[in-house]
Amino acid sequence: MTGPTPLNSGEPSVLGSSGGAITLVEGSTFCLSDRVGDVEPGTAQGLFYRDARVVSRWELRVDGQRPEPLSVLSPEAFTARFIARRPPRAGAADSSLLVVRERLVADGLRETVSVENLGREPTAVTLELFADADFVDLFAVKEGREGHGRAEVMVTDSELLLNDRSDRSRGMAISASEPPTVLPGSLLWRVVVPAGGRWSTEILAQPTLANQRVSLPLRPGEHYEASEPGRKIEAWRDTATKLTTGDPLLTAVLQRTESDLGALQIHDDSHDGRTFVAAGAPWFMTLFGRDSLLTAWMALPLDVGLAIGTLQRLAELQGQRVDPLTEEEPGRIMHEIRRGPSGGLALGGETYYGTVDATPLFVMLLAEVCRWGAPADAVQALLPAADAALDWITHFGDRDGDGFVEYQRATDRGLINQGWKDSFDGINDVAGHLAEAPIALCEVQGYVYGALLARAELADEFGDAATATRMREHASQLRTKFSEAFWLPERGWYAVALDGSKRRIDALTSNVGHCLWSGIATDEQAAQIVQRLASPEMDSGFGLRTLASDMGAFNPMSYHNGSVWPHDTAITVAGLLRYRHIPGAVELATRLADGLLDAAAAFGGRLPELFCGFPRSRFAAPVPYPTSCSPQAWASAAPLLLVRSFLGLDPDAPRRTLTVLPHLPPRWGRVELTDLRLGGSVIDLAVDGDHITASNLPDDWRLITH
Repeated sequence: MTGPTPLNSGEPSVLGSSGGAITLVEGSTFCLSDRVGDVEPGTAQGLFYRDARVVSRWELRVDGQRPEPLSVLSPEAFTARFIARRPPRAGAADSSLLVVRERLVADGLRETVSVENLGREPTAVTLELFADADFVDLFAVKEGREGHGRAEVMVTDSELLLNDRSDRSRGMAISASEPPTVLPGSLLWRVVVPAGGRWSTEILAQPTLANQRVSLPLRPGEHYEASEPGRKIEAWRDTATKLTTGDPLLTAVLQRTESDLGALQIHDDSHDGRTFVAAGAPWFMTLFGRDSLLTAWMALPLDVGLAIGTLQRLAELQGQRVDPLTEEEPGRIMHEIRRGPSGGLALGGETYYGTVDATPLFVMLLAEVCRWGAPADAVQALLPAADAALDWITHFGDRDGDGFVEYQRATDRGLINQGWKDSFDGINDVAGHLAEAPIALCEVQGYVYGALLARAELADEFGDAATATRMREHASQLRTKFSEAFWLPERGWYAVALDGSKRRIDALTSNVGHCLWSGIATDEQAAQIVQRLASPEMDSGFGLRTLASDMGAFNPMSYHNGSVWPHDTAITVAGLLRYRHIPGAVELATRLADGLLDAAAAFGGRLPELFCGFPRSRFAAPVPYPTSCSPQAWASAAPLLLVRSFLGLDPDAPRRTLTVLPHLPPRWGRVELTDLRLGGSVIDLAVDGDHITASNLPDDWRLITH
């Protein structure tokens, strides 16, 4: 490794963080706290707005003591109830004062603090909320670096005002419905609660940006279901497909998926409410090229509009010029956007382009949304962006003209590794030696293969036979070259990469599962890959490891070298079912999916970004990765890809066909998709074993089941 570790690569450090963190998220705003609801200073917790921490301390004290936590209820991703009690007084075994904090996140924070006296006589109680803000950029928090220190504090009769010392146009205003005593750094209430009585106050934390207070989309006393975030999630549910199964666990996981994806959506107010999805909380609450594209692909059974909005926004940000600082190049799809106080300086600018796979994935998704019934005019309007992306692949992605797409960062600020395994040590050989750039990843060649076939399909759709033929010929040539250059006949898998000397980086990784998903693998090679992926070195029992346990760099507690990523496993499952005719493929896919669902149960129904890759035989439950994002978009969407893959669900709206070739795991029982929208048609699909029904299927549609 040369130069400093990139700030959005690998695992972040968390200083003094306690376990059991609670993350609430709505759009690009999120709050990270402990299980009593406190944001502790000196940790990575806080309220984050526009990539900056606008609350770095938010601690409630009851009679000078920290409340004793009892439970946390989070019915939606943007709200939670923290249930606690006043610690028992000296000599007493129990407490009679219930403390409830109801928090809702939406461009700021609203918290209702209630105390209820369950005793037989009135009780006096002092409540004090300590608040501070350091206005630190998200990157700095992620790295555990020091910020500006405490805010500049101003006190009025009714508000506590916190201002950024380095940028006075940025701040935070904190007020309450029950008038507090406002002190420098805290709000104080002294109340007497009668026996059987209840007292409450509603607290607002309102960010200030450019000397203007952000208008919170929240009304006083409003229940979370009636709030703007609540209405937004209900509108999402009204238009999204309803998925139910005979397995209560899978149904609950799919319900959590729907809630989390709804909360992670970012609405583009300048384009009629167009939506795209943020990558995940806490560190990636912004548009990401790779993450947002793959999430949108997985979420197609729920909502095609999310994919269309993602493609449109990425097309607007597509590279136009050569800029080594941001790694922008003509036609390149960007990696991420950052809007914090540092303006993305850690990566050279607010929009950073250092990704090798988002560009072919863009073209793949465009053809896929066409198949799922996206409006033809919306697809056609994006064809120039798809062609620019393919031009980037040819003229910039293939750096040395060998027919493969490679990456090498342009400056020491960029990401060293620019595929999905983007930690500095994510690409290594059997012995554990790091690959030297420029690096050509195996899965990226598969994505390029998929992009070429996707563009051919789009050309067919719009009557361009010459382009369709040219793209298919290019794809066929690439498949042949890939097989020759990447296949390791003595090992039975593809090299994870070719390095700068065209040396095969020969570690066994989950990346080869992506080669099954894209279809670049030959049947003969896929058959051997299935055997290798089915080995205990790769299958942890809770999902597929990123790196086989007998490789030199294996570490089950690493970020990319032996951990389990749910989206990665789901993509491999989709790849296995693409090659369902190969012996053992369906069985392995079923085993991996069962493992993921069992992992989801252990995580309360929400799959995290990743977890440790210890074998299930050693630990009966998956071991959490300490700084894993949750909710995280492609982990949340992974169950949708599992459902689609086992259903063999493949619509082709332009040709009015719906293919369903199910291989459902026995535990799933009956699977139903209600209000599945394909173009202008709304279909109800039910699969129970081999029995398939498609209600409301228009007469001009054809159902293919074999």
